[in-house]
Amino acid sequence: MLKRRILVTSTAATAALLAAPHAWAQPRGADQTVRIIVPFPPGGPADIVGRLLARALTGQLGQTFVVENRAGAGGVIGIEAVARARPDGTTLGIGSSGALSVLPNLMPRMPYQVERDIQPISLAISVPQVLAVHPSVQARSVAELVALARRQPGTLAFASSGSGNSLHLAAELFRARAGGIELMHVPYRGAAPAVTDLIAGQVQLMFGDVPVMLPHVQSGAIRALAVTAAERSPALPDVPTMAEAGVNGVESESYYGLIGPTGMPAERVAELHRAVRNALQDPATRQPLLDQGGRLIGSSPEEFAAHIRREGEKWAEVIRFSGARLE
Repeated sequence: MLKRRILVTSTAATAALLAAPHAWAQPRGADQTVRIIVPFPPGGPADIVGRLLARALTGQLGQTFVVENRAGAGGVIGIEAVARARPDGTTLGIGSSGALSVLPNLMPRMPYQVERDIQPISLAISVPQVLAVHPSVQARSVAELVALARRQPGTLAFASSGSGNSLHLAAELFRARAGGIELMHVPYRGAAPAVTDLIAGQVQLMFGDVPVMLPHVQSGAIRALAVTAAERSPALPDVPTMAEAGVNGVESESYYGLIGPTGMPAERVAELHRAVRNALQDPATRQPLLDQGGRLIGSSPEEFAAHIRREGEKWAEVIRFSGARLE
């Protein structure tokens, strides 16, 4: 979870919406309020990305952008609200990897279809994960961890924040790419209790988002072995990537981007994309995200849509071979 250091714009659960069905064909003014639905509680990474973008877009576009937190079902409830909104540009959302790429492959009945119901606008940030072990584990590298797991199959336990979520699937992907090593999965209800037990030595390893794991790595409470990104994390420059550590094909990042409902006017989508790109160049938005180990992107709508599809295909394969299920 990103540090809750940025609190901007209102967290009101409702926002004034224009009643006219063709609002964006009319002159726009400061009285036109736009809500950005964040499908998670306040304080988390999606919430902070949403608030930073809300502040930046308010300044750029001369309108008021407000955040509305609508949590539940791993982000599905909030994304459903975006999918069902009128496509006039007054309702946007923060889409994440779980609700757009992972859960559509796990939930038997999704209330929306991403390619049919969601308009990607811009992928804003991608946050890598880090593989960390308790200091008592006799492995100071990924190669040593794999060798240990082969000598003691099924005895090393890895924590996750719940069955079927991205942290669980990252570990399953690692397990497969490392030659099918046997690890014991211990799911928790959230990342916080999982990290707590990792620090206490109740479990031996865990994949966790860099911002969550970073302070514990820096304090020496846990030992970082590799990051699950194509490039090293600026927050952990001395920690190798999985490929550098000798295990290829283990890339797992939590992404967050601006989305809207399908059917939005093309000019509105283009305007919002430009605004997000500009926001990511503004130090007031850029630096708080970089400080947390995030990789800023600002992709086009087409690039964002392609990324969602690729991630969905990747996690569908991992779900098939691991047999992962929702709790």
